[in-house]
Amino acid sequence: MKPLVFVLFIFLYQISFAQNPSIIILDSGKNVSIRGLSVVNDKVFWCSGSNGAVAKSIDGGKTISWFTVAGYEKRDFRDIEAFDENNAIIMGIAEPAIMLKTSDGGKTWKKVFQDTTKGMFLDAMVFDEKGIGLVIGDPIRGKIFHAFSFDFGESWLDFNGFSLGKGEAFFASSGTNIQHRGTRRNPYVWVSGGSQSHMFFKDKNYWIAMAMGKESTGANSIAVYKKKSIIVGGDFANDKSRDSNCVLVNLKKNPKFSVPQTPPFGYRSCVIYISKKKLVCCGTSGVDISEDGGKNWKNISTQSFHVVQKSKAGKLIFLAGSKGMIAWLQLD
Repeated sequence: MKPLVFVLFIFLYQISFAQNPSIIILDSGKNVSIRGLSVVNDKVFWCSGSNGAVAKSIDGGKTISWFTVAGYEKRDFRDIEAFDENNAIIMGIAEPAIMLKTSDGGKTWKKVFQDTTKGMFLDAMVFDEKGIGLVIGDPIRGKIFHAFSFDFGESWLDFNGFSLGKGEAFFASSGTNIQHRGTRRNPYVWVSGGSQSHMFFKDKNYWIAMAMGKESTGANSIAVYKKKSIIVGGDFANDKSRDSNCVLVNLKKNPKFSVPQTPPFGYRSCVIYISKKKLVCCGTSGVDISEDGGKNWKNISTQSFHVVQKSKAGKLIFLAGSKGMIAWLQLD
């Protein structure tokens, strides 16, 4: 082989190799199902899950510290919001619904919210950069539960919710069925599932063409990029089905909905934007990537994950799932 041709071959091979996404397992083998994941920056991320477990890394996943929250060893913390390496808040889903906060890196936790109402089940929470937070829960007496915090989760105020259809609720699958749009006016958008799915936006609700009719069907996650949005879900009881598992939304005054040409490769519990065109979604049957704004998806792994998140102040992407699985998604 001529030298110039050989150099060109090596160059093209390196480019091809660099463009193949890879999933690098950082930790696994624990009796924990992780559904909460919050990535502060390229160094700091926190996870939360079943059996009172919380995990944290301050070096980008090279080392991961695990905590069991004292007194809550049997609780399932389905969502977590981290503000830095010392401050984070975790959400315990069911009766009594609780939220705990740490300010010393996870060594100790204080209760900042509790609701003992029969049937109470929290599903997801979101905060903006100013510490204003919203938590949502399944309907109580026919009305959805939601509460606001204006002080980084130190205190919470309940508000009367609106009605959902019979058999309709929210999923606590990845803490991402509610998002903050980064605007002052009508800042939140959220999605429901179950017997049917709706998107709630600007004090209105819009029917979503997602899998429906069962407790296991519907929208699980929504991601927002400026005026673009994407919703994923499906049927977690049939997690390889690609039927009605993704909807693209243009968040104009009157939202416009469309479906992908090539949908994700099964039920998906979480979706995120990496950039305007690049997205990643995951679920119990695999991980997919889109390079064209969600119109077409390519499967990159059949590994099971519940949640994927990108660094809020960086570029790194992490995934988490059952058996204490925490991974780094290397795209290039």
